[in-house]
Amino acid sequence: MCLILFAYQVHPIYKLIVAANRDEFLGRPTSSVHYWEDWPDILAGRDLEKMGTWMGVTTTGRFAALTNYRDPKEVTEGKRSRGELVADALKHKGNVEDYMIDLGERKDLYPGYNLLAGDGNGLFYFSNKGQGLKKIVPGIYGVSNHLLNTEWPKVQKGKAGMSKMINGDQDGMVERLFGILQDTDQAPDELLPNTGVSLEWERRLSPLFIKSENYGTRSSTIMLMSDKEIHYVERVFSMEGISEQKYKIEL
Repeated sequence: MCLILFAYQVHPIYKLIVAANRDEFLGRPTSSVHYWEDWPDILAGRDLEKMGTWMGVTTTGRFAALTNYRDPKEVTEGKRSRGELVADALKHKGNVEDYMIDLGERKDLYPGYNLLAGDGNGLFYFSNKGQGLKKIVPGIYGVSNHLLNTEWPKVQKGKAGMSKMINGDQDGMVERLFGILQDTDQAPDELLPNTGVSLEWERRLSPLFIKSENYGTRSSTIMLMSDKEIHYVERVFSMEGISEQKYKIEL
C-alpha cells in the first residue's frame, strides 16, 4: 500500500473510513481480496510472493494496513517482508495495542514501514522510522511513503477530498472515495518531496493514482466500518480491465 487516507470517529455512522491505493510492480503475483483458506476470519488481498498482505479486516472487526517508507538507500537484504506485519496484526489473538507495542522490539527486522491497526480498543499507528507508538485521536489522516500526515501533495489533496466528502452529501460515498483515489494529476515540481529517487520518479510517484510502464496502482480499496457492520470494496486494475469485489461483514 502506498497511500492510506482515513477518517476516525468523525462521521455520524462510520467510526472508521479508509480509502487506500496499493502501488506495486505490475508483475508481482497477487490475489485479490478474499477470505483466506488458512485463516478464514481474515478478509484481505494477498501477495503471493511472500504470502503477506497490505490491508485487511477480520470478521470480528479488526483492521490493519501498511505503507512502505521510501528510502532507496536503505539496505533491505536479509530483512523480513513487511506484508507479514499486517497479516500478523490480523491474526493476533490478544489486544492489538499489545501487538503494536511489541513492534518496537522488532523494528530493525523490517525495511521502513508505517503500520495502522485497530480493534474495539482503539486505532494505533507505528512506524519503525518514526518516534514510537501513536494512539489515533478523532480526525482525518493520510500516510504515504513517509510518516503519518507528512505534507506531501498527494496526502494533502487526499485529506482535503475526504474532509469535503464527509462534510457533504452522504449519498454515493463509496464512489466519491474512489474518485479521490483515481486522481492522476502530478504535483508541481516545487512541491515534490526529495526522497532520494530521481526527479522523473518523484514526478511519476506524486499522483494519488500512479501509472507507469511496469509500476503503478494495482488496486484501490474502500472500507466503511460502523459498530454494526463493515463494507469492504476493492477495485483491481490490470491489463484485462477493472474488476470489483464487494463484501459486507456483520459485527
